[in-house]
Amino acid sequence: MYVCILLRLIVFKYPWEQMRETMRTWQRGVILEGLDTANFTLFATIRMYVKYADRLNSFENLAGNVLLFLPLGFLLPWVWRGMRRWRRTLAAAFLCSAGIELFQLFSAFGAFDVDDLLLNCAGAMLGFGLWHSCGRVRLNACR
Repeated sequence: MYVCILLRLIVFKYPWEQMRETMRTWQRGVILEGLDTANFTLFATIRMYVKYADRLNSFENLAGNVLLFLPLGFLLPWVWRGMRRWRRTLAAAFLCSAGIELFQLFSAFGAFDVDDLLLNCAGAMLGFGLWHSCGRVRLNACR
């Protein structure tokens, strides 16, 4: 359920008619256009949002990227024993986020931004920390 919500909020956020029109006009140029609008410079978007915080919806964009992946960092170790090491959860979050960003790069359903990768992974690590803290609280309560 979480993955469906995540994809709806990140990839399929546009109205269906707009997405259908984008798909109808897909050509090689769409991919090249995605490369032109992509941000491959780490911290460029974050710096822009901080600099123009009074004019842009900075908080929503920065916090949103973190909050969207927080459940992933919490749920992965909770449901899958193999993800109970932070490095594995971080790798999974990176791969998931990179997959979404690459899809956006090549599909024109959004824009590739390397800062989104950073913020998404930070959110997953916050979620992992929350999961880890909940486990410690539960252990201490049982003693």
